[in-house]
Amino acid sequence: MRDPSTAILTTHVGSLVRPPELRRYIGAIESGIEVDPRAFDACLERTVAEVVQKQAEVGIDIVSDGEFGKFRSWSWYIIDRLAGFEQRPVLNPDGTPSAGSLRGVRTREAALFPEFYAEYFHTQGFASPGAIVCVGPIRYQGQEAIGRDIQHLKAALRSVTVVAGFVPVVAPGSAMPVYVDEYYGNEERFLYALAEAMHEEYRAIIDAGLLLQVDDAFLPFMWDMAFAEKSLAQYRDWAELRIEVLNHALRGLPQERIRYHICWGSFNTPHVVDIPLRDIADLVLKVNAGAYCIEMANPRHEHEWRLWEKVKLPAGRKLVPGVISHATNVVEHPELVAERLVRLARLVGRENVIGGTDCGFAQGPHVQRVHPTIMWAKLAALAEGARIASRELWN
Repeated sequence: MRDPSTAILTTHVGSLVRPPELRRYIGAIESGIEVDPRAFDACLERTVAEVVQKQAEVGIDIVSDGEFGKFRSWSWYIIDRLAGFEQRPVLNPDGTPSAGSLRGVRTREAALFPEFYAEYFHTQGFASPGAIVCVGPIRYQGQEAIGRDIQHLKAALRSVTVVAGFVPVVAPGSAMPVYVDEYYGNEERFLYALAEAMHEEYRAIIDAGLLLQVDDAFLPFMWDMAFAEKSLAQYRDWAELRIEVLNHALRGLPQERIRYHICWGSFNTPHVVDIPLRDIADLVLKVNAGAYCIEMANPRHEHEWRLWEKVKLPAGRKLVPGVISHATNVVEHPELVAERLVRLARLVGRENVIGGTDCGFAQGPHVQRVHPTIMWAKLAALAEGARIASRELWN
């Protein structure tokens, strides 16, 4: 285990490729096939232990459960943990089921590359939840699910030597980026009620002695999806409300135990209309978190490390730059990883940098961005690059 006072630590964003046995169980549950609950739980506990062990073996210091306990995507899992919502099918004009509104067809980038998007999105393994409709008071009901996730991760941590374990959860704004409200009648009231419910999940993780990571990929992504004909000022108003709501959900929790993650969508797409980090950096830094996980290996955003020449990282905060891409099977050279870490550390302080990944390697149980053998090779390269950077930074 590396000493954070003399070395750059390593982590990742959370979601890892699920093993085939676990995917088979989840697929059966999704299809309404009855499974033995004790056998399924044993499988889940065993696979979490194995993935934590593997992270430790390749040199990751701050590990997760791979999000193995989530049966939908990184964000839609929360639907099963909240009362007050209904799922309704989205219909095409002819009455046939639609693929839903989050599949890229309405974005500016999809308009620039229509042939690419027509081929791409159906290959990504996502199943749309349809229309999410709020029909009553929002209430958290996921105590058993989050308790199981915590229990399995803590059990796995007892068998490895690492710095810490973390649990990724969705931010209120990304939990319901698109929704229909038939109960609250006001966007602000709806979002604060959602935050109030999700606070319970956040607190459970902190109270268990684990680190909390809040994922908010839709904060940057909605710029392309929903603001094509609107101004940057209108987008920032939209985003600022969601930052305020997130801070409400985080109230009373220790800042130093919280990580905040943004990315520009996990998709292997052109990303030519992504909102620049310079336009949202001040909003990101308003989040009451001790560390910020931000894409910096994505070739559309790698140059943005220079932003930190002008933007001052608040005292006591850390950056977790993505120095490994999740979206390409090319394995980064450890010396490139070290270069990315060193140049940022020289700007914000070596003690304020933790090596990370751009995004998760599997945004849901049936999504696989790279082959699992490539995933582990990338994480090993991350660890080796951090060791090279540490030798240079600490002589």
